[in-house]
Amino acid sequence: MGKILLPLLILLLGAGVGGASGFGVRQVLGPPAAAGPSKPAKVETTLVPLPRMTAPLVLPDGRLSGYVAFEEQLEVPSEEAARVTAQLPYLQHAINMRTYRIPLAAGRDGALPNIDVFRRVTLDAATEAFGRGVVRRVAVTQAVPA
Repeated sequence: MGKILLPLLILLLGAGVGGASGFGVRQVLGPPAAAGPSKPAKVETTLVPLPRMTAPLVLPDGRLSGYVAFEEQLEVPSEEAARVTAQLPYLQHAINMRTYRIPLAAGRDGALPNIDVFRRVTLDAATEAFGRGVVRRVAVTQAVPA
């Protein structure tokens, strides 16, 4: 029994000493520097308001439940704000082409708009109208029955 325990004990002690020395060296010298690209600088953004839009409230089965009027603001880089403002009609067109196909109605009777779905529709339409990465976030500021 002693012949088996002594080599096993030496193996466990060696692993413990090796692991502890590796941990100590890492604590003293620190982790290696990252080789990847540096962190991008924070881009200054601004909010661009959209004109009031009316969208159909479509139920999941495709029936029309009513209409809702939305007001939104887009968070865009400051240097892109003038271009986005000038091209808002393209965004409105892209939103209109999506809203009648996507169920926006929520609640049991379909009278409430689903704000998260409308936000996603607007973000997808903004990618089509302005390109990827121009609109960072969409803020729905008001949604009322129309």
